Amino acid sequence: MLQSKKMLLLGSGELGKEVIIEAQRLGVETVAVDRYEHAPAMQVANRSYVIDMLDEQKLREIIELENPDLIVPEIEALATSELLKLEEEGHRVIPTARAAKLTMDREGIRRLASEKLSLPTAGYKFADTYEEFVQAVHEMGYPCVIKPLMSSSGKGQSVCREEKDIEKCWSIAMEGGRVQNGRVIIEEFIRFESEITLLTVRSVNGTSYCAPIGHVQESGDYIESWQPHHMTDEQLEEAKHIARTITDELGGYGLFGVELFLTEDKVYFSEVSPRPHDTGLVTLVTQNLSEFALHVRAILGYPIPEIVQLLPGASRPLKADKELENYQITGVEKALSVSNTQVRIFGKPVSKLGRRMAVALSTADTVEEARILAKQALDGLAVEEA
Repeated sequence: MLQSKKMLLLGSGELGKEVIIEAQRLGVETVAVDRYEHAPAMQVANRSYVIDMLDEQKLREIIELENPDLIVPEIEALATSELLKLEEEGHRVIPTARAAKLTMDREGIRRLASEKLSLPTAGYKFADTYEEFVQAVHEMGYPCVIKPLMSSSGKGQSVCREEKDIEKCWSIAMEGGRVQNGRVIIEEFIRFESEITLLTVRSVNGTSYCAPIGHVQESGDYIESWQPHHMTDEQLEEAKHIARTITDELGGYGLFGVELFLTEDKVYFSEVSPRPHDTGLVTLVTQNLSEFALHVRAILGYPIPEIVQLLPGASRPLKADKELENYQITGVEKALSVSNTQVRIFGKPVSKLGRRMAVALSTADTVEEARILAKQALDGLAVEEA
């Protein structure tokens, strides 16, 4: 009987689903954990559990029961203090428990990047109360970007453009945060020309990079991504320097999604996720190894000789415009009639307003053509009542 390694995934969304599929291809036993039943990764894992991911005791119970070789966080909202203790007791957390804790909230990683590593970032302030928030906005000036310290897929993010926006922006942050502690970050508004994700891999081969991924966001959530994104040689070298600096500090093996702002003459660090990134879904069709395959290879300690971009490509996520207990994704046949296009349906148990339900992925000879094809495919898809 095959004696395989065991991976326990904390968070079981669509990105985790792809991680588990790649792990199983290499003979890994997989366990998926999340706060709700029938999450996408649970549908393909060997076993699954439903727990409150912020409950330290529940998290420990599952890990002690399963005793996995690898604990792989897929989301930020975890009992990271317990992960630190478990790591001290000999469990292996990917990439490290410290990385999981630091990137759980925007304050930890922003202070690390700006104050310890001296990386270029937007100016920022923090506020715990509405009164502190109002004062910080006035000091930062308009426009400024408001984010809860911890959220997923851009939830809770907004731009405060004038005095009358203040109360609304506070409410959006409070509603969108994963943990309702009231603390928010107020950021300087960087007038950037583009924003990118530089997928950075730490493995036995050292540090390597995927071609930069351009993306468009609305309210902090991505609505389109493409690869490669054009950058000057100087921009790319600066981006790699920033990515290497922050990932070396975080340590461990695995793939990191490093988000950066590009201005005419500067590259700014924005955020980093120590795991596959939603904008990196495009790599399912553009590279010899997707971001998920790269992550799994790296954390298993296997070599990654080279990362090859096969074709330019683009992705467009399908978001639900209504809440439905029973739904169906319609228009798949129409979407798949678009040339060089694939569709991934995530299989989430219910639809919620703004929730990503599927993604269209297209390739072409140029990025511009791929973006047009992905948009055509997305236009054919819809979330409807079943």
